[in-house]
Order: sequence, then C-alpha cells, then structure tokens
Amino acid sequence: MHKVRAGLTAAGAGLAGDRVVAAGSAARILVAATARALRGADCADLGHPGPLSRFTGAPEAVRRAAATRAAGRVALTVGQTAEVDADRVADWFVDQYPRRRYPGLLLGSPHGATAHLAVALGVPWLPAGFEMSVHWAQGAVDRPQAALDHGAALTARLLAGNPDLHVRQVHCPASRGVLAGATVSLAARWRRLPAAYVRFLADRLEPGAPLLLFRDARTWPVLDSAPGHSFQVGCPGSGLDPVDFHPDSPALRQVLRSAGGDGTRWTPPEVAEPPRPAEHGVESDFDQAVREWADRHRHPLHRVFVAEPAALSAATADLYRRWLRAAGKTGDRLVVECGRLLDPWQVIRAGMVPYWCENATRRSVEGVEWWLAGSEPFSSVDVLPEPPGLRSPALAGLPQWLAVAAFGRRRRALDRTTARGYPVTSVPTRRATEVLRAQPYDLPTPPAMSVGAALEALRESGAHQGLVVC
Repeated sequence: MHKVRAGLTAAGAGLAGDRVVAAGSAARILVAATARALRGADCADLGHPGPLSRFTGAPEAVRRAAATRAAGRVALTVGQTAEVDADRVADWFVDQYPRRRYPGLLLGSPHGATAHLAVALGVPWLPAGFEMSVHWAQGAVDRPQAALDHGAALTARLLAGNPDLHVRQVHCPASRGVLAGATVSLAARWRRLPAAYVRFLADRLEPGAPLLLFRDARTWPVLDSAPGHSFQVGCPGSGLDPVDFHPDSPALRQVLRSAGGDGTRWTPPEVAEPPRPAEHGVESDFDQAVREWADRHRHPLHRVFVAEPAALSAATADLYRRWLRAAGKTGDRLVVECGRLLDPWQVIRAGMVPYWCENATRRSVEGVEWWLAGSEPFSSVDVLPEPPGLRSPALAGLPQWLAVAAFGRRRRALDRTTARGYPVTSVPTRRATEVLRAQPYDLPTPPAMSVGAALEALRESGAHQGLVVC
C-alpha cells in the first residue's frame, strides 16, 4: 500500500501517475514508446493533436486563449500538488514494461536516442525524474518573478509529501509560448532510487545485467529559491542562450510579443550562482544511489555524459547502421525524428537508421546537418519535423528541414502533414507511426545487440563529439 501523507487519507493516497506527469513531456513519451516496442507494438495509440492545431489560421489572440483553456484541462490544480506521490509515478513508469527478466537497463536523462538504444538492446529505459504542469490562474508570460513566487508555494506543498525530490522550476516563453503564462512547469528529480525502481532492479534484471546511466551535462544559470526548489529562466531546449533572456534582448522581445507579453515588464530574478545542470540533469544523490545498488548487487554500471543532444543522436545512428549491416541489412535508409515524433518499433521493423532531434530549433537541425555531411551517404532520408505550436527566432525554417532531406541520394522526403502549418500547428506522436508504417518491411529484425557492443560503438563514435562513456 502506498504511504499515507499529511492531508491525505488512506483511501486517496495521491494522484495516479498518469495524471501527474505532464502530457507530452519527454519522460512520459519515451517510457511509453520504449515499453510498446518491447511488447512488439508501435505508437499508433499515442498522443492527440495539441490545442492549437484546431486553430490554424486563427488570429493570435484566439490561439492564445485556446492554449490557456486547454492548459486548464490538463494541468494540475494548486490543491492537487499536495496529492502528488512520486512513488506512485515511479510505479506507473515501471508497470508499463512487460513482466520478464531483462539483460540490462537504461536510466537517467530523457533523450530520444536512449529509447532507440534500449529497444536495440531489448531492455527498458527509466527516467531519473518527471515533469509536471500546474495552474497559474493570475499568470503572465512576461512576469518571471511572479512565476517564481507561485512556483515556490506549489513546491512547498509538493515537497511536504515528497522530501526525496528536488524540483527545478522552468519559466521559458521561448519553449512553452503562451503556456508559460497559464501554467508553471516543474521538473521533479529523484534524489534516491524510488521503491518501485529498486523492486524493478531486483525482480526484472538478469544476474549481473549491466546498468547504463545517461546524464544530460548541459548547464544553465539557476537560482536556489529554497531547500529542494531551484528556478531557471529559459532552458537549453529553447535554442537560445542565457544572455537571450536578459531584458534588453531583441530575441526575448520577439518571443514575448508572439506569446502576448510585453518586454518592458520582463524583470527576472537575479542569479548569482554559477551555472549548474539544467532541468534534465540527474541529481548527484540519484547517481550515488544507483552506484551503491549496482555495487551491492554486483551489476556493472556505466555512465554516459551527454554534453549536447546531437552527440548521442549521432552516436546512436552510427551504432544502428553498424548493427543493421552486421545483420545483413543495408543500413542505408535514414529517418530524422524530432521531439515527440518517434516510433522505435517501426524503425526496427523497417530496418532504418534513426537520428533524433531534440526539437525544431536551428541548433538541433544543424546537428543533424553536420553529422550527415560527415557520414557515408544514405540512399533515402525521411524527415519528421515536429511543429512546436509557437513562433520563436530560434526555430528552423522549412528550408532548413528540406536541406536535411536533400542529403538522400534517391529518396528525399519531408513529411507534408507535419510541414503543413509549421511551426504553429501541433501533431500527435502517432504521426511518426503513420509515416513509418508506409516504409517497406525489412524483416526479420536483427538479434538484440549486446551492451558491450553498444558501449564500444558509443565510445568510438561519440568520443570526438563530446560524448563521455565511463
């Protein structure tokens, strides 16, 4: 039975995990996609169009109002933050995986390539934290100090029942648009191994099975608000730099205008501390807990430090190409996925090489362009750009995405559905499934890769790109 916490009764000991974890968040999507692939299923049932997709062509004010109403339907209420039980969230994550013994486990920071790597290895992936979205009734996209004040009160409620969490609040109009003024975004990170993870490790791993811990090593200026609560304005995934969130930044004024804000009201709190791991980083206490468990139960532990998402995406794509060719396949067809648009099972069924872009920023797309420029050519390149549902000066335009597709020697395909209305529309995860289902089958699927072979490939391919494997 779950623990009974202050303010809760035994009959209602917290919200269900699927109600707590933010819809469309990275951890939620990656666990769902990996678990389905390990069951031999694709992502056809995943996701619904975002709230703005129904308002393509509508005035900006109408679109902002629609986003605010939609956020109200899916975000947690202020009162519900006291009902969050992080242990129930961990239960929900592990319960999605088939009940059998596995030859290893991946865990840590969310990254689309880890889902593809986990499926190639035939093992699960578990996150070191999860994201929540909570109502901000009197919110405004251009008031970061007010966001901090509201988030601090929410976090106090949350930590009262979950003292083993650290909560990183992120106020980022560049990545969340109008939603940054309707809700607050809280990234909860475990400072210990949750009980459900400990049971999973003990019951579902083969003896001596290795663990791979992936750590997002990107940093960002952070303000410590209170014990267990930190705050950051902007984020690496925005495609902007910390300096772009200063009040006199032209990029910031453009972002705020698009989201209905006013740059003259932007007064962020002072941040004196040196930059620290950004919101998708792994808590050092969590790392220590994994290391202690692995040592105690004689499971090898390997850490992968990811300085930039593109490094892991490129190394995983190289690894897939080598793996497919070792199984007698061509490894000559590439799919470039983006954000929520991925389907590990259909990628393997089609015998394709996956490269995952974190999002649709120019920085992410430049990563795949540089990798393709230095790689052996592919006969076909299919590109799935995820429209972010907002406008930002950091976003890649469709010509840049078309330039990626142009690397294909025979087939060069940019998905028309995702391109239609880009960047202000939204499409569900299952769009990737629909595109990949149309690819020719390349069966049988290759035998599972060994963890040792994967580590060797990651070291070899990632070393010159800033990927550290130890």
